[in-house]
Amino acid sequence: MVNQNPEQIARDNIDRQLIACGWVIQSLKQVNLNAGVGIAVKEYLTDVGPADYVLFVSY
Repeated sequence: MVNQNPEQIARDNIDRQLIACGWVIQSLKQVNLNAGVGIAVKEYLTDVGPADYVLFVSY
């Protein structure tokens, strides 16, 4: 992408790597934990503050 700051570039790289490993990436507004075995939720809000990614695994 053009005109991205380093954080945006890093997130794009992380997204690409997660997808390559089979993770389904979702935003907090569209969470569907039944969409796959591994779900990566971006910018997940926790009790101690936001997390860049939270990973959910289902068997």
